[in-house]
Formats: sequence, structure tokens, C-alpha cells
Amino acid sequence: MTEYKTREQQQRFYNTKSWRKLSYQIKKRDNFECQECKRQGKVFIDDGRMSKTANRKKIQLITHHIKELAHHPELAMNPDNLECICVNCHNREHNRYFHKPFAIKKNRFADDEKW
Repeated sequence: MTEYKTREQQQRFYNTKSWRKLSYQIKKRDNFECQECKRQGKVFIDDGRMSKTANRKKIQLITHHIKELAHHPELAMNPDNLECICVNCHNREHNRYFHKPFAIKKNRFADDEKW
């Protein structure tokens, strides 16, 4: 059985033609809607926006392994272990939080008494 422990092994798997085909089928099965947002009562649909910096379609939906690929390689191509989710939900699922690098901070001295 193939293992997907390292980043290179996983990337090689995600670049295969069979994965890309299955990924598209899962997105189509899920009507190009984020299933996690749906469970929360929200709606997120891939609207086909183009990236401002790159000359390609912006990635908004991801085919997500419910049971992680590294821990359950036998379920890598099982459609029952796959769902379509948006990038924000996918990052939240994997505890990836991105902060704005130059966020404006509140002046902590703004309410102080001036003399």
C-alpha cells in the first residue's frame, strides 16, 4: 500500500490524473457547494472568479479527505471519504489561521487622559 506521510508523497498523489478526475467528480456531486458551510446553514458556491495576480481561475473549493490522507491511505480514492469544502473551512479544519500582516492596531493610549 502506498504511504502519503511526507509532503512530497502527498503532492505527487494530488498531481495524478486519477485524483484530479475524482476531485472534479466529487465537486460535481456536491453541486460545487461547500458542504461544511451547508451544515452551518450558510451557502458558499464557486462563482468562477479569476485571480487578480495570476492568470487563472481563483481556487475557492477543495476536495477534502474527511479522514486524513496521511493516516488513512487506504481511503485516498474512496468517494465516501471525500467532500467539497471552501478554502476557509479547509483551513479551519486543519487549524491554519492566517492573519493580515499589516493589520492596523488600536492605539492603546487613545483613551488616556492628556495633560
